[in-house]
Amino acid sequence: MTVSEAAPEVVRRGRWIGDWHPDDPAFWERRGKRVARRNLVWSIFAEHLGFTLWTVWSIVAVQLGDYRFSTDQLFWIVSLPNLVGSTLRIPYTFAPARFGGRNWTVVSALLLLVPAVLLAVAVSDPATPYWVFLVIAATAGVGGGNFASSMANITYFYPQARQGAALGLNAAGGNIGVSSVQLVMPLVITGFGLAAAGLFWVPFILAAAIGAYFFMDNLTTAKASPRDQLKIAGRAQTWIMSVLYIGTFGSFIGYSTAFPLLINSQFPEYAGLVGLAFLGPLVGSLVRPAGGWLADRMGGARVTLWNFAAMAGALGLVWAGLARHEFPLFFAAYMLLVATTGVGNGSTYRMIPAIFRAKATAGLAAGTEAHTAAVGVARRDASAAIGLISAIGAYGGFLINRGFGSSIAATGGAEAALGGFAAFYVLCFALTWACYLRTVGAGAVPSLAAARI
Repeated sequence: MTVSEAAPEVVRRGRWIGDWHPDDPAFWERRGKRVARRNLVWSIFAEHLGFTLWTVWSIVAVQLGDYRFSTDQLFWIVSLPNLVGSTLRIPYTFAPARFGGRNWTVVSALLLLVPAVLLAVAVSDPATPYWVFLVIAATAGVGGGNFASSMANITYFYPQARQGAALGLNAAGGNIGVSSVQLVMPLVITGFGLAAAGLFWVPFILAAAIGAYFFMDNLTTAKASPRDQLKIAGRAQTWIMSVLYIGTFGSFIGYSTAFPLLINSQFPEYAGLVGLAFLGPLVGSLVRPAGGWLADRMGGARVTLWNFAAMAGALGLVWAGLARHEFPLFFAAYMLLVATTGVGNGSTYRMIPAIFRAKATAGLAAGTEAHTAAVGVARRDASAAIGLISAIGAYGGFLINRGFGSSIAATGGAEAALGGFAAFYVLCFALTWACYLRTVGAGAVPSLAAARI
């Protein structure tokens, strides 16, 4: 008896779905695809808003000239949401399995009201002290947590062969929130004042929560205890991929949020062009699905390997633009840099479920009960790993902003920070090759290299 014969329909109990088998082609075409797409659409909307609130201070900080904060202090304001958001991704990872993906999407969307309203409070009083700005900016970290829960949830809805594209779309829809906030907020602030940078998002947040409540689903197959999920922290692959994700997603969120302040501080004569900073995260977000698509066809490790080389090369061009004080070169190179982070985001995320599937099914014949059971275990492990890896990786956003802030405070320029970032990409290149592409020699993992991770 096939899976599709055993479970001809999607079984619902309230908003919970049982008997979910996306890897069965008949089930997927008949019912699974429609349900998965509906959940993906609302997941993208809620996650998009999470990113907008998470990164809204990248634009607001540039507008705080009246408070006479130093460039390093402004980079701290931009950095703290990254730090808090990265940390929150750990508990957010476990929330869909504990409470249900649909239920947690509603809750996490409503939590975005906190940073939205507090931002308006902070900028409405000229006497607001610096430490209050730091505390309120930190609350924006709840938006960063949304990514982990959203990605962990969507992983369960899609078959293995389609996860690269699905996760790429889900992530891109969130990532593009960085671009939309940097595009829309200067216009909103100009027209309605700085407080509107927070209040503008309130009706959209409410719409996302209501939409998730009525149109998303929970999966019984995604139920797992946090203790079981935390076992994934004991796997070496989890930590290897965390390092690589610092280099891809951490770079994306760090470079995207630092861009406006970097233009304002290093090219003050071009401060009027800060509004163009949205183009960087826009390009990085749009190419992310391409990274997943390439990884589905060429192997995620191969795409990731050469993408790290491209990132190091793009950094060299950014350094040249700063050293020569040539804004057109700097701007174009920075755009290329953020675009490569987007490709890397897609390819590294495609690697995660493939790695855990390859490890779990090594030596098992396809179609057997043991293989089917191993695939289910791999799916749960990959979901837990995705959340933890996204949490660790997001710390790169904090490190990049602090790297720029410290470099500018110490030397007046960002060149020293760029050198450190490039060295890290060389390390990531070597790590990718050694762990996932090397097929012979000490330390090679044949099951992973042969699986085209």
